[in-house]
Amino acid sequence: MTNEAQQPNVVDTLAARGYLAQSTDLEAVREMLSKPGVRFYIGFDPTADSLHVGHFIQMMILAHLQRAGHVPIALLGGGTGMIGDPSGRSDLRTVMTRETVQNNVNRFRKQMSILVDFSPGKAFIVDNADWLLNLNYVDFLRDVGAHFSVNRMLTAEAYKIRMESGLTFLEFNYMIMQAYDFYRLYLDYDCKLQLGGNDQWSNIIAGVELIRRKTGKNDAQGLTTNLLLNSEGNKMGKTARGAVWLDEEKFSVYDFYQYWRNVADADVINCLKLLTFVPLDEIEAYAALEDQAINEAKKRLALEITTIVHGEAKAKAAERQAIEIFEQGGRSDDMVTTEVTAEALAAGLSLLDILLETGLVPSKSEGRRMVQQGGVTVNDTSISDVYYTLDAKDAPNGEIILRRGKKKYHRLLIVE
Repeated sequence: MTNEAQQPNVVDTLAARGYLAQSTDLEAVREMLSKPGVRFYIGFDPTADSLHVGHFIQMMILAHLQRAGHVPIALLGGGTGMIGDPSGRSDLRTVMTRETVQNNVNRFRKQMSILVDFSPGKAFIVDNADWLLNLNYVDFLRDVGAHFSVNRMLTAEAYKIRMESGLTFLEFNYMIMQAYDFYRLYLDYDCKLQLGGNDQWSNIIAGVELIRRKTGKNDAQGLTTNLLLNSEGNKMGKTARGAVWLDEEKFSVYDFYQYWRNVADADVINCLKLLTFVPLDEIEAYAALEDQAINEAKKRLALEITTIVHGEAKAKAAERQAIEIFEQGGRSDDMVTTEVTAEALAAGLSLLDILLETGLVPSKSEGRRMVQQGGVTVNDTSISDVYYTLDAKDAPNGEIILRRGKKKYHRLLIVE
């Protein structure tokens, strides 16, 4: 038996790791991907200036298929991003300028390279603005719009949800434009397969059907993947401060590491399967752990995904910081630090002001609530006075360690 014959089909790999949701024809997709070189695409709408962990699932799928010998096309929605996908939303996306969209597209290109090799011939990055922004409206309606039934479109879950709050004609066009994307990639890049999150099912079916109607061929397929959900069925990747971004300027490396280190026990195995390349037999060994032992799985998850996104050196630094803070005494030279002059400290610093300035609380009202409930400590001493003033007595070693709750730390370093 040859080595090639022994290799599992990537469809089976995706299924075993829990990615697969729906398919137009799973056996046809499996047969398609049984031989290397298949060109497939996943779309990413540039609605922000960074990708977040919700996108990371799709980036992992790009990587899995590329490692299996196939050719990813990362389609950046420079055109559709001007409209916004209504899928999974109950409100209208903010319409962005062309300049903003292009800036976001450029940043996405760099972040995609975390997992995908874009060397010539290995993968493509394509912007649908190249064909969407110069379309003639009347020609587009005649050539593409004629193949869509409004009645059928309105049965799509994305549209039904938005109908309650008001579906704009702008958003209504999104499905047609995404279907046209698949059609153009089919013609221009010989792309036969579209993948996307489970909320993209209606849009993917529309693309497959458009190709069939326009070409008379049935060789285009669609595959959806599970969204990143916790054990309660809610989307993961959100914090009190917003999304868990891949850009360290928007979400620090340490906070990124800690997010995964603190996932619920019930979610860690699923996250290891979807967000890392840890072999399944090792993951199954972690699945057998119980109680405190499951923390070893969380540490592995945090280190693995942080290494993928931010590199080994920064991941190791975040891991070291977490160990020093939570296992070795509550401080670390690497912890987030704000410098305060000795003169300012001598004059007295309002604890509430400092909590807000350092980002430990989002507002003074939240700071007051945390202090009153005993959730704020200064050098391991709980403070309950909302009018507490920090001064030299709080910095006997030239620093003050502030903590909010059990997980949020910040160091004030006193300088001359």
